[in-house]
Amino acid sequence: MRIFARVVERGSMSEAARDLGLSQSSISERIDRLERHLGVRLMHRSPRALVCTDEGAEFYSRCKDVLAAADEACAAVTQRDESLRGAIRIASAQCFGEVVLPQVISRIQKRHPNLRVDVVLNDRIIDPVTEGVDVSFRLGSTIGDNIIAIPLGYIHRTLLASAAYVARNPPIASPGDLAHHPFIHVKGLFANASIALEEPGRAEPLQVPISPAITTSHWRPMYELIMDGAGIGIVQSPGSAKDLADGRLVRLLPDYEVPKFELTAIIPVSRPVPSKVRAIVGLMKQYLPEVPGYSPEHAGPPPVGMTGPLLQPRAAEAARKPELPVA
Repeated sequence: MRIFARVVERGSMSEAARDLGLSQSSISERIDRLERHLGVRLMHRSPRALVCTDEGAEFYSRCKDVLAAADEACAAVTQRDESLRGAIRIASAQCFGEVVLPQVISRIQKRHPNLRVDVVLNDRIIDPVTEGVDVSFRLGSTIGDNIIAIPLGYIHRTLLASAAYVARNPPIASPGDLAHHPFIHVKGLFANASIALEEPGRAEPLQVPISPAITTSHWRPMYELIMDGAGIGIVQSPGSAKDLADGRLVRLLPDYEVPKFELTAIIPVSRPVPSKVRAIVGLMKQYLPEVPGYSPEHAGPPPVGMTGPLLQPRAAEAARKPELPVA
């Protein structure tokens, strides 16, 4: 069942084989054996894709519950020292995952050295149910069914430029000046050639025109281009805090704020919530106050009937197109 579940989650026998340390032929043979044992076809296979049959989708859903229960049963009788074992798969947006998440993983490894951690960084909205992720740390609005969304606070963003760029270019004294400067951003953001800026005392954000000049598929090249003086841009505050403090970067229009991203831990619906998930979310909650650019507004109370460090799960929000949180 564990092999079948991983194949479904990865959508590829070769990827599942790599995750599990097995050969692709061994994976294929075991799936064949499982289908023969059950007397049904679980997957439609083609050179391009693996797609679950209706029976396969139902079997996968039940497999996940059985495997989670088995892991918890093993943990209950083997973890008298409260040390976690096994594996946890964590997904995160790129900038947050590169700057903040490593500190949390380091802490959990010190406390639970027998826990294997698999990290997936991308800026897609990960569905933990279908992609085999135990917990996903996401920025922006969350959409989906069969998930628990745990609000953790907010990550701020900063409009900035390098000190060298500011020194050699016309000043940016008002929002209207932004359109006269090359704007660098990650694809998927600011597609309408404008940014939102919050002004004290104003109920709704200003929509300010910009002049997109360079787009990248990852936040790091964008950041390096800004550092090199190629233009201005918006960066998640944890990613830019050190260079701002050192004076290599300069905050632009300090009387205005870029709308912050909501930080959410997303986990599949599961009762009880696995101890490894409670541990990683709890450590994240402990570490976040140390992160530059983090604010804890509107963090929810502990959920009724649940112990551990999780916050109140929210119902999935009404479907609306989120701003892809990559910069």
